[in-house]
Amino acid sequence: MPLAFKLFLLTWLWPIALLNGSDFPDSKKQTEVPLNDHRKQGSRPEFRMKKSDSTKSTLIKSEQLLRIEEHDFAMRPGFGSSAIPVGIDVQVESIDSISEVNMDFTMTLYLRHYWKDERLSFPSTSNKSRTFDGRLVKKIWVPDVFFVHSKRSFIHDTTMENIMLRVYPDGNILYSVRITVTALCSMDFSRFPLDKQNCSLELESYAYNEKDLMLYWKNGNDSLRTEEILLSQFFIEQFNPFNGLAFYSSTGWYNRLYINFILRRHIFFFMLQTYFPTMLMVMLSWVSFWIDRRAVPARVSLGITTVLTMTTIITGVSASMPQVSYVKAVDIYLWTSFLFVFLSVIEYAAVNYLTTIEEMKKLKSTKIPVTYNTTQAMAFDGCFHDNDIDLTAFSSIPMNPMNPEGRPPPRRNTTVNVPSEGRRLRRTRSLKRSVEYVINNSHIIDSYSRILFPFAYLLFNIIYWSLYS
Repeated sequence: MPLAFKLFLLTWLWPIALLNGSDFPDSKKQTEVPLNDHRKQGSRPEFRMKKSDSTKSTLIKSEQLLRIEEHDFAMRPGFGSSAIPVGIDVQVESIDSISEVNMDFTMTLYLRHYWKDERLSFPSTSNKSRTFDGRLVKKIWVPDVFFVHSKRSFIHDTTMENIMLRVYPDGNILYSVRITVTALCSMDFSRFPLDKQNCSLELESYAYNEKDLMLYWKNGNDSLRTEEILLSQFFIEQFNPFNGLAFYSSTGWYNRLYINFILRRHIFFFMLQTYFPTMLMVMLSWVSFWIDRRAVPARVSLGITTVLTMTTIITGVSASMPQVSYVKAVDIYLWTSFLFVFLSVIEYAAVNYLTTIEEMKKLKSTKIPVTYNTTQAMAFDGCFHDNDIDLTAFSSIPMNPMNPEGRPPPRRNTTVNVPSEGRRLRRTRSLKRSVEYVINNSHIIDSYSRILFPFAYLLFNIIYWSLYS
């Protein structure tokens, strides 16, 4: 009876011992997991093998190799001793945009850091480095470099974070990130659009001053490398790195690195969009000098059109520029051109007014016949004109060749003494006669304007382009 009972227990306990074979020393390391935990009562469970994560095991081996758990990486390397040197080199990938309105620029670059941390040294027979991604960076100490005067920046993360960490057996480290940063650029538009802009991107440690961390360019002037960069409105004249110090009253002196670049603006775009249309509007306003002074609608409409067009050009240029408190070079050109257009309108107003006075004087100095029809002598501008009056009734009035207007010659005063030799006539009298002659012959103003306006505008252009180009 006891032997039969032992055989019965062995028969039922043997399958259970096979299922729980992991409790025995010869059991396999892989575990079996049931596929369905919500199986019906009495049904036989199904099992599958759970494989180990090779990625996690590799990361654990790397941490063990670098002895990360044995050190406090919240502290910088060599804490308590001299400042740790951190070398920097930059490769500029592109300058994405330059905004005059916001006074900033956007740049994409590769930022590389070089330093030595003996806590990460490891034994190696081949003296080969180990390369890691951003997951290990969060567990070690890295320099806290930031961009001074930056408005926004980010590290690219497609498809993974663009971070690379390379550790050498002796503890030297290369840390590289791909960053896009938008930074402030203080621009001077006093010579716009014939200007040059000097912008700089500044790098500095945020927490460590010069006693703890020393930033320097890794390879001197060769630390800054650029690819071929083409911009729509600017030509990059030069890229050059240099370093300096920045002082903060509460925390002390900090090492600062500068990436300086000079931008020269392309003028051809503004020649097509601003300067050439402005020149054409000014020259179009001169056409009114060749139009008959009696054609009031033609000359007035031409003048008003050119004035309004110049106003539109000035408004368009001002809308695309920041609201600065000083005069720009383009403002000088546009407002001077606007003044020429405006003066052409004022010139015709003066000509029309003097023409009206001149013809009214002619009518007062002559006696109009009874049969004279005034409506025929009225032009569409409402003024009397000498070529519309029949002067045959006044043929008995002697004509003076020096006075073609038909006025009686002025009486001469015989008592006037002839000036003696060496006595000069007053210039004011000759100038007064010249002014009276121009007033009495208003058509001469148009003749003079045809020469003076183009000459003055040409002289202005010569002075302008010689100063700003």
